[in-house]
Amino acid sequence: MPTWLITGCSTGLGRHLAEAVLGRGYNAIVTARDAAKVQDLVDAHPDTALALALDVTEDVQVANAVQQAEERFVSVDVLVNNAGYGYRAAVEEGEEPEVAKLFDTNFFGPVAMIKAVLPGMRARRDGAIVNISSIGARISPPGSGYYSAAKAALEAMSASLRRELEPLGITVTVVEPGGFRTDFAGRSLQQSRDAIADYADTAGRRRKEHDTAHGTQPGDPARAAQAIITAVEAPDSPFLLLLGKDALAGFRAVVEAQDKELVAWEELSLSTGFST
Repeated sequence: MPTWLITGCSTGLGRHLAEAVLGRGYNAIVTARDAAKVQDLVDAHPDTALALALDVTEDVQVANAVQQAEERFVSVDVLVNNAGYGYRAAVEEGEEPEVAKLFDTNFFGPVAMIKAVLPGMRARRDGAIVNISSIGARISPPGSGYYSAAKAALEAMSASLRRELEPLGITVTVVEPGGFRTDFAGRSLQQSRDAIADYADTAGRRRKEHDTAHGTQPGDPARAAQAIITAVEAPDSPFLLLLGKDALAGFRAVVEAQDKELVAWEELSLSTGFST
């Protein structure tokens, strides 16, 4: 049976995915910064689940988690980089230490996890890497510039990684969820301490105190978990998996707008070559 290593399993999509994987009888390494928050998953599946404390920004913990996973279940067949959080601020409002922490968790942490599991996957010429991104990487809403940038970096890296690993039998999938009913926009969401009045009608509208969407998001995380498993197990696993009607609509709107602008400025784009 396959072994999945999932980061960020204490709540939300990560927990639902862990439950779905274990529900299928697969092995799962379920992780959280506080392992006690996922111990109930092990209690329910003592033979197939392993709970580990893992902060993906700590290199020693990353290495230990993969080592313990391989000692218990021999291999890590599927890595899901789910751990992460949001940060809202106008770009000018962004606080450098907080932005650095955001990138450490949402980009450099997944990179560390990938590098830790790849030796085993390369040796077996088999494996799957799933990086949880966001439709925010595509639509770049005001107030989410730094979060969108971190997820866009994750996606760009993943595109190159897929090309590097495809010949070795390892797949890479990026998941772009829309709005799902999790803690992402609640407890997990952070924002800049100070708001600049000039951004009240743009980034300011999406600050936590003004956001009424939390708890009413259209997406069901349990169904999202099943969709991810289906994509990973498909013989032609996609590189990009959109989750939710809102994600599809947002993606298509961006593509259409970009294509329109591309056509409008095509003549100028083509004017930059040497004259013959």
